[in-house]
Amino acid sequence: MTRSTNRSTNEVRPTALAALAALLAVLLVVGPTRAETLRTEYQPIELEAVAEGLNHPWGMAFLPDGELLVTERGGRLLRVAPDGSMSEIAGVPEVAARGQGGLLDVALHPDFEQDGNGWVYFTWSQAGPDGVNSATTLSRGRLDGDVLVDVEQVFIQDRFSTPGRHYAGRLAWLPDGTLLLSIGDRGAEPRRAQDLADHAGKLLRLNADGTVPADNPFVDRDDDAAEVWTYGNRNIQGLVVHPTTGEVWSVEHGPRGGDELNRMEPGSNYGWPVVSLGRDYRTGERFLEDTQRSMDGVVDPYIDWTPGLHPSGLVVLTDDTFPAWQGNFLAGGLATEQVRRIVFEDGEVVHEERLIQGKVGRVRDLEIGPEGFVYLVTDNGENADGVWRIRPAD
Repeated sequence: MTRSTNRSTNEVRPTALAALAALLAVLLVVGPTRAETLRTEYQPIELEAVAEGLNHPWGMAFLPDGELLVTERGGRLLRVAPDGSMSEIAGVPEVAARGQGGLLDVALHPDFEQDGNGWVYFTWSQAGPDGVNSATTLSRGRLDGDVLVDVEQVFIQDRFSTPGRHYAGRLAWLPDGTLLLSIGDRGAEPRRAQDLADHAGKLLRLNADGTVPADNPFVDRDDDAAEVWTYGNRNIQGLVVHPTTGEVWSVEHGPRGGDELNRMEPGSNYGWPVVSLGRDYRTGERFLEDTQRSMDGVVDPYIDWTPGLHPSGLVVLTDDTFPAWQGNFLAGGLATEQVRRIVFEDGEVVHEERLIQGKVGRVRDLEIGPEGFVYLVTDNGENADGVWRIRPAD
């Protein structure tokens, strides 16, 4: 009897293992199915995993077929299908993936679908000749299957420097076909943000080929300011062009507090580091001896987040997918592990709500999908990151 039972168990085990392997194969194809219904002030939402197992994703861009391009700071560009399956796209240059640097944002040319276009733009930190210093760089390549071809460098900031932080690198297309690119102050010399002859701490405006638009605000200056659209920006991490009004909005990091939501106007000074509501990390005092809370000629933020939101991606909800949120902004939060809903009334911020706080970890970027749902990527590291989707609960 015992032998018979053992034989039966041994005969069944391969079949069970095969069934388990088949089930796992199906799960790998269809992707994660984890979902959670959450309550908010006005309507329930569902937070669901689209893809998992990523490592420090940074930027997203939807392809016309509904697939999603996702960058990883370590240097991988991934194609994520709606079912969560992923493939890597070859052709990305070697990035300086140290500190906060690496492969950063990604955006499609507005005419991506036209014959002969197919341009994918991406930002990255490029190592200098000494291998120590680095610079924020903009490149583009044509997407051919799972390969970027005809890859070329479009723009590089005018100075390689250390340390490896505050690269910014967010991209946004304006309605006239020009491209906005944020460059951080690079962390060590904050006063660079006030120097119009230095790209650091600026929002730049470029033509699609990297040349300078003839109507940029400082184009007549005989220095590097020709590309500059705004200045005094510490580290813009979220950038969006309002789909209805065409206004440009950004979120940027302050030092200790002083995170900001700004409406960006060409030629304007946003103050850093001579104006900030943030404090020095070490002392808790004003960042510099002459740092002021406000100053004539400097644009005040619509929101000063102190304590900080540690903002990341930024989107605007303009359709009726989330009826109660129509017209609201959503801003990601890194250390705060949340999405912040921002409500405007008569041009002023009147309310904020914390969403999904602590549910998925650090939120690095936000994007609106073709169906109107909100997509986000996390930045927790150690292959513990993923693409998540927020949609109205049934």
